[in-house]
Amino acid sequence: MRLLLIEDDVELVQQIGSGLRDAGYAVDCSREGQDGWFLGQAVPFDLAVLDLGLPGLSGIDVIRRWRASGVAFPILILTARDRWQDKVEGLNAGADDYLTKPFHFEELSARIKALLRRAAGVSGVVVERGPVRLDLAAQEVHVGERRVELTAQEYKVLEYLMLHAGTVVSKTTLTEHMYDQDFELDSNVIEVFVARVRRKLDPDNRLRPIETLRGRGYRFAGHPR
Repeated sequence: MRLLLIEDDVELVQQIGSGLRDAGYAVDCSREGQDGWFLGQAVPFDLAVLDLGLPGLSGIDVIRRWRASGVAFPILILTARDRWQDKVEGLNAGADDYLTKPFHFEELSARIKALLRRAAGVSGVVVERGPVRLDLAAQEVHVGERRVELTAQEYKVLEYLMLHAGTVVSKTTLTEHMYDQDFELDSNVIEVFVARVRRKLDPDNRLRPIETLRGRGYRFAGHPR
């Protein structure tokens, strides 16, 4: 999953960005409202975390502009303001949740996971498709009773495909949602990861949970539940 972090506090950007990357997310960072707004318009992020008190363009204005232009990814507000009116204004502008500073990273992480699940139409922390079960909290994968060991990148591929089950996902889309802006796109890398995931999920080639649609991309069969 690829996240956008807009925060003008350098130390906080480093702390949050490092923590999110350690948790397996690709993270793009901006310290200014106008630049952050542009990134959100130009890149298909899965979620944005932003401060309200940004230089250049306020967090409220960033949210309003995104929503007015049809940007639909979940938005989590970070705010040092303790006035309830500021939080209400942010939510009314189109944000999905807020977190008041200071906060524990674990709470930020939990709120991000909840918003991502909600955006994917998943109510719980476990996604099941046939015999394949993905535990989003523990980042564990089972096929029936068999636990499947995946590398970090393989897990990212499977997570995205399962959270968008039934949808055709192109190689470009997978790459954009797995890596931050500094990564050079290479569809061959995605092909390798998908092939590895297939072999580990379905070594006997009986289940075939991941379809390849020539010239279009991949699709995890069915819809998450």
